Order: sequence, then structure tokens, then C-alpha cells
Amino acid sequence: MVKPKRNIQETSEEFNRITVERTASEDSVRAMLEEIKSFDGVIGYILRNTNSAAIDLGDPSKIIDYATLSSSAFEACDQLSELFDLGEVKNIIVEGKDTKTLHATIGENHVSVFMEKNADAKKILERIQMP
Repeated sequence: MVKPKRNIQETSEEFNRITVERTASEDSVRAMLEEIKSFDGVIGYILRNTNSAAIDLGDPSKIIDYATLSSSAFEACDQLSELFDLGEVKNIIVEGKDTKTLHATIGENHVSVFMEKNADAKKILERIQMP
């Protein structure tokens, strides 16, 4: 069966619809992260996808460190998943000496939340997993 050719207007309208859907999704994730940022012990977050990245941290001098940590955590998830045939990894929590981080994938968005050691990561994870 031969597919009918689409005109430029149809293609443009579909592109705009997809762009609006992605923007709405990203906006809802940003709103959720703004809410999470007010939780006790939350230092900040990084939100990134194929189109953009947003970083909101209390200490701007740590941006490069946190961005590297975020990227490395997602890469480690992918490698561990492949190595141990785990399937898709939904989230990971990394605890350090003074802080901990939560890394999760929401649709096409990669989210990293940075928090103090005593922050309630479970509460944050539950909020991220809410529809």
C-alpha cells in the first residue's frame, strides 16, 4: 500500500503538535521539581532532555560537579542494566559521605535531585513517580 504524500502544512502542524506535547511534559516536570525543591534538605536539581537542560542549585560553584555526577549516574545505570540484563532502570539513589542524589527518568526527561544526607529520598521518589 502506498502512503499518500503529506503536504508541508500537515507536516508543520504535526511538528507543532509534537513540540507542544513535549513542552507541556517538560513544563509539568519543571513544576514538579519546583515543588520538590521546597522539600527539607533538597539542594537543587538538574532536568535535561534532548532539547534543553535546566539547572537549579543553591551553590552555582558546584554546577559542573553536579552536572558531571548526573551524567555519570545515568551512564552507570545504562551500563549496569546492560551488563546484568536488568531491563530499563527507572531510578537510582547514590549516597555519599555528606549528600545523596536521586536520578530518575520521566518520559524523555532525565532528572537528578541533589539533597543533604538526612533528606527523605523516599518521599521525593514517591513524588516523582506520581502521575
